[in-house]
Amino acid sequence: MTALEAAQKIKAQFGEIISEPAEFRGEITLKVADAEKIADVCRFAKSIGFDYLVDISSIDNYGNDPRWTVVYHLRAIVNGVEIRLKTDVSEEISEVPSVLSVWRTANWHEREIYDMMGIRFKGHPDLRRILMWEGYPYYPLRKDFPLAGKPTDLLGVAFTRVTPMEGGPFVTVAGGNDSIAREPRVRVPESQDVELNARVEARKDNKEMRGQAFGPGSIEKK
Repeated sequence: MTALEAAQKIKAQFGEIISEPAEFRGEITLKVADAEKIADVCRFAKSIGFDYLVDISSIDNYGNDPRWTVVYHLRAIVNGVEIRLKTDVSEEISEVPSVLSVWRTANWHEREIYDMMGIRFKGHPDLRRILMWEGYPYYPLRKDFPLAGKPTDLLGVAFTRVTPMEGGPFVTVAGGNDSIAREPRVRVPESQDVELNARVEARKDNKEMRGQAFGPGSIEKK
């Protein structure tokens, strides 16, 4: 059974709450219109062969409603066929049913999303933070969370300071020419160019040893 055939089976089972299969670069995605049905859809997907939950991730559609999209990556181990399920949930609700009863591997995936994005998973038996400490008041992967972090002062728990931004390594160029420019990098002084720390250090070492900056190449504008 191909991914498209599996998607058609899922749509036939659940009807209008499932979108038409969307294909991009050979990957098939289905949108589940009713987030409350996501566990039922996942359970059916497992019954037709998708016995491995590869991952659950979340998207912050900041500035739009619904704000959250939860994404399920499924695989059939016997033949390697994969399919993706997506469902939206509003910021006001911020909760979807847990799929831990379908795949036990959902446990840590759901806890990480809860910890980083603040989306709750109804029915999860142990929904607590997995990376940040209990009592931490923020969700670091939300788009409105500052890249440098926020200062926190929680008595008896921890104290953190805002990360210095000047000189990197968390400097981005908004709307850069390519994905490399948009990712966090060290900004080259007085320019919009960005570069990895490792490349800067390699060039420095080569220049000291050989008198020339062999290897990574120059970052000076030509």
